[in-house]
Amino acid sequence: MAKRPTIADLAEKAGVSVATVDRVLNGRLPVREETARRVYDAARDIGYHATGLIRQRIEREVSQYRLGFLLQRPEQEFYQNFATAIRAACTDEMRFRVLPAVEFLDSQNPADNAARLKDLAQRCRAVAMASIDHPTVSAAVAEVKARGVPVFSLLSDFASGVREGYVGLNNRKVGRSAAWIISRIAKPGKIAIFVGSGRFHGHELREIGFRSYFREYAPQFQLLDTLLNLETPSIAYEATLHLMQRHADLAGFYVAGGGMEGAIAALREEGAGRGIVAVCNELTAESRSGLADNLITAAIATPLSRLSQQLLGLMVTAIESGPADTPGQFFLPYDLFISENI
Repeated sequence: MAKRPTIADLAEKAGVSVATVDRVLNGRLPVREETARRVYDAARDIGYHATGLIRQRIEREVSQYRLGFLLQRPEQEFYQNFATAIRAACTDEMRFRVLPAVEFLDSQNPADNAARLKDLAQRCRAVAMASIDHPTVSAAVAEVKARGVPVFSLLSDFASGVREGYVGLNNRKVGRSAAWIISRIAKPGKIAIFVGSGRFHGHELREIGFRSYFREYAPQFQLLDTLLNLETPSIAYEATLHLMQRHADLAGFYVAGGGMEGAIAALREEGAGRGIVAVCNELTAESRSGLADNLITAAIATPLSRLSQQLLGLMVTAIESGPADTPGQFFLPYDLFISENI
């Protein structure tokens, strides 16, 4: 039977004295936040029986914030993974206590998005949202901002100049990276790109980056007209089948938004042996399977845990310090997955 960790074991793991651990446990004398957090991390690592108590002692000394998160499409694995990452970041955060309200949009109607934003802002001190870019949404952001609730755009920017900041990938670089991958591997031929909606600013930037790279560095490829799949797998499936049937010289394509599940299913049915180089976004069970089976070449993914951790700090800073003089953009480096590193 394993020995139960003692207070001495905890002190050794945290690199502090037993007396310091005792002060953290009992709250007798002030302990620096950094030290208390180190004791908590060590307690969690070794399975110390009073880990929960240590966390309570720390939380008693920190501020508490209710933060709102409004994500897209609850039926998509990616957004469920994002919600999980946000909740985990809130649980792990030790600088302040976060009470998260994570909700999903079941519509891309601008009026619906605006209404949901205003509702969530009534219950939270800051809101982060993944949304289309539309004047109705921008007006709602301005209204919420006037009430003192900062709004951050996630993944795809919107309400530029009004929202507090954008947090996500540099989508133009993502599009250029997808083009670089395809142009380096595919044989010369026709290239296609799918976007989810003309209202997603991030999709537009990815398309711009994708096309600009081919124009500059790979003119031997012929880019086809952009295809709209509404981030719907069934539409992407039919469009990909039609694309392969219509163009015998299809060399590759990039799914710049959602709906990749349909494109992968179409490749599985009729793409074998054709050498089509396909790139999509995000690592999910479906894209992992597509990579493993060599149906898609690469998945460019958002680092959801790192994004969530940075987002919390930005939201609380906006609450405590007020609106930034210049609304900013906070880019994270993307993760790149191929069949050999999944």
